[in-house]
Amino acid sequence: MEKVIHPERNTDFVTGAYSDGIVVGGFLFVSGQAAVDFKTSQFVLGTIEEETQRTLDNIKSIVEAAGATMANVVKCTVHLADIAEFDRYNAVYATYFPGIKPARTTVQSVLAENIKVEIDCIVKLP
Repeated sequence: MEKVIHPERNTDFVTGAYSDGIVVGGFLFVSGQAAVDFKTSQFVLGTIEEETQRTLDNIKSIVEAAGATMANVVKCTVHLADIAEFDRYNAVYATYFPGIKPARTTVQSVLAENIKVEIDCIVKLP
């Protein structure tokens, strides 16, 4: 296994007992990401659109650090604090995947730190 970290991660930012991403068997497995500013180690709360964009930007940074692009994402699992915000979240999400969309599961969940969205994904490395 090879560990992949967010390229802007503050060295003092400890997020728990998991890695940003792990490469194994030609795949990158990205842990659940949220609206975090990795430079300041702080959650950045906002609208569902703002949090979705920051979350997907974080995922994109991790994916690119592993040598892939968002076009290589094959599966996402999404947790929304309020499923009623699905359409607004989905409009932002769709802009990150203009070609073939990854397989996806979206559920409503109780999320920590008052975040509105958390997304993990699996990426087939080129």
